[in-house]
Amino acid sequence: MLNKAYIPFKGYFSSPFARWQGTLAMENAIILGANTAKKWLVHKNFDPKLFDYLFLGFTIAQHHGFYGSTWAAALMGCEGISGCTVSQACSTSTTCIYQAAAGIENGVFSNVFNLMVDRCSNGPHLVWPNPFGPGGEVESENWLMDNFNHDPWAKNAMIQTAENVSKEAGFTREQCDALTLRRYEQYLDALANDRAFQKRYMFPVEVQLGKKKTKLFEEDEGITPCTAEGLAGLRAVLPEGVHTFGAQTHPADGNCAVIVTTREKAKELSADQKIEIQIVSYGYARAKKGFMAAAVVPACRMALDKAGLTVKDIKAIKTHNPFAANDLFLAREMNVDINSFNNYGSSMIFGHPQGPTAGRLIIELIEELAMLGGGYGLFGGCAAGDTAAALVVKVG
Repeated sequence: MLNKAYIPFKGYFSSPFARWQGTLAMENAIILGANTAKKWLVHKNFDPKLFDYLFLGFTIAQHHGFYGSTWAAALMGCEGISGCTVSQACSTSTTCIYQAAAGIENGVFSNVFNLMVDRCSNGPHLVWPNPFGPGGEVESENWLMDNFNHDPWAKNAMIQTAENVSKEAGFTREQCDALTLRRYEQYLDALANDRAFQKRYMFPVEVQLGKKKTKLFEEDEGITPCTAEGLAGLRAVLPEGVHTFGAQTHPADGNCAVIVTTREKAKELSADQKIEIQIVSYGYARAKKGFMAAAVVPACRMALDKAGLTVKDIKAIKTHNPFAANDLFLAREMNVDINSFNNYGSSMIFGHPQGPTAGRLIIELIEELAMLGGGYGLFGGCAAGDTAAALVVKVG
């Protein structure tokens, strides 16, 4: 359990997410994220020099990413600080926030800026030397697509892990479709009243259209409307599978940031000093080979155990749900009403840029708890390699 790590209320933001090959497709994710963070710091009237460390989370190689964290820090106006790059697929944001919290807990850091960025669009194509190949032929890899479609250890695509869990648990196509429709309806709640919920935390990004022309990107892009009839008319992606393209997420582009600091500094930076946000605990797990969607449950249980809580103590739950099987399995194993969590949206609907996905969900979890008057919140999400990470926060 953690006791000293806090997040200032409104000390975070997420950009809108763009479906891949959309508005953000040509932007270097590190430059875009750092420039957005710099504008946000000005908007908040926060001095960049207050930070003493930066965690940069990203998973898809960007040009000059070799210099990732220190380059991003300098672009933000924090050129005097050091940093570290974290890459843990879909658990990147969760791990960045936890590492920052652990540093605060141990007195290593005082004020940490966590910047999580990614661009699934136009991922790199890599060439590896193979001097023993026929005629010295090289080996090549598409960073995004090849790894989405093949885990070198489990020997399967990511969607196959969801089908493995579904088959073993007995989940049906009808359950997946019903869950997808429910998650879409929850996302629509975030758009109500001129996107009132999203405007609590979302910060626009400025996109360069030419040498002198820019565009302000303010809303999620590429969301597919869902109806019961439309979902029922889709074919399963895999033969005899239960997941259609509707019942899974889509690659996206975007960024987010979360400040982690001491209780005293969080209160000073908070938009409302009556609201405290404490990082309580972290959990992690690895499921059996090829069962990624199942890893979330033991990770959540670990986080709850370390916090001294049970799921009955939790007021709001958010999950990274790349496949319907993720939420179906968590609801069954933890005895939670499947319709009661992921209010206001989830990655199944608004997309998955990898690095910032969990960060946006944790931000939404905090905002939901604040609207509910406080309480404990649980985030859990799977990641490549049949792993998962979870975080418990307290808003009060």
